[in-house]
Amino acid sequence: MNAPIANPVRPAFDRTLREDTVIVSIGPSHPATHGTIQIFTELDGERVVRADVHCGYLHRGFEKECEDHTWHNLIPYVDRLNYCSALVNDFAYCDAVERLMGIEITPRCRYLRTLLSEYSRVADHLTCVAASLMELGAMTAFLYLVMLRDWIYEHLADLTGARVTYTYGRIGGLARDLPEGWLARLHEILAKYEEFVARVHGLMDRNRIFIERTRDVGVISAADAINWGYTGPILRSTGVARDLRRDTPYLAYAELDFEVPVGIKGDNYDRYYVRMREMDESVHMIRQLVEMLPDGPVSVDDRRCTLPDKRLVYTEIESLINHFKLVTDGPQVPAGEIYVAHESPNGELGFYLVSTGGGTPWKVHVRAPSFVHMGGAHLMLEGYQLADLIPTFGSINMIGGECDR
Repeated sequence: MNAPIANPVRPAFDRTLREDTVIVSIGPSHPATHGTIQIFTELDGERVVRADVHCGYLHRGFEKECEDHTWHNLIPYVDRLNYCSALVNDFAYCDAVERLMGIEITPRCRYLRTLLSEYSRVADHLTCVAASLMELGAMTAFLYLVMLRDWIYEHLADLTGARVTYTYGRIGGLARDLPEGWLARLHEILAKYEEFVARVHGLMDRNRIFIERTRDVGVISAADAINWGYTGPILRSTGVARDLRRDTPYLAYAELDFEVPVGIKGDNYDRYYVRMREMDESVHMIRQLVEMLPDGPVSVDDRRCTLPDKRLVYTEIESLINHFKLVTDGPQVPAGEIYVAHESPNGELGFYLVSTGGGTPWKVHVRAPSFVHMGGAHLMLEGYQLADLIPTFGSINMIGGECDR
């Protein structure tokens, strides 16, 4: 007779632990759970006794879908992981393919990718902090931050031609160079950033209601954060100064002067403040990069991955054939496997790629921070008030596109 199967550590529950508690399902059709998360909670009055987070409500099959498209055609799919900072996804993926192909990007591309990654980090953190403040009733602060984010979205649309999912990265470079006047507008937006964020600090940092709703709420210890694989602002809010940009530098980060902000308690207030400080550091890095930005091409001159100039496609048979093969068959990536990770706004974003030497990948796997963070989200919800669940979940900054499997 077979031995009974041991119960999993955290089974999905359908009955209460006590007779005086109730089970309430929050989401997935709920605006505060982003439409793709269901949280089963066992409540003792208004206090959450247990929480079980289900994140399997987005079924695009991202990773398997990627295995049926050419290496270049994956970029629009990659955009839709963390769509609040799509450029970071683009550059991390392109970096992984470029390393497999042995391609070194141009200096201008390297600095531009770094600048745009930090610009995207600002936009992502603005979105997270604004939504979290709105869920606590701070509408004025929300409007300040969303106005900033909208200016950044419009500015990036001037560069990429799209508002959210940009498809701007290319294997070996970028889709196009900066348009005229783009850097001047950047300086205007950064000046407005300093003005508006100063107002938000004045409204929130010592606001008694905000502090009582966030301090010592949603606490996660450094040990638990490490054990559950947490990275990014959540890990740094516990006091762990882990940042891939500093610890394993890539792009132009080794040449920049910046700090890694950390928290103290790992609570909702620390996660708010770490993100606010990280935006300041990103602005500081952007200003350095503008001064360091060299002239030159934004894409490598390599027929294996870079489309030839359109004028040559119309006048040279070699360029026409090269263009045709790159579009239909895709770049031919040498056989091998690689894992490359970048510091996305939510934490470690890693791409594991396997190539068999053809124009399409054999295996694509994404180490998406939001998916990992959902595994330990119950630690920040249990023991607190039901009213604390929404701002705590907002401070995790779960992006549904990253949880797709």
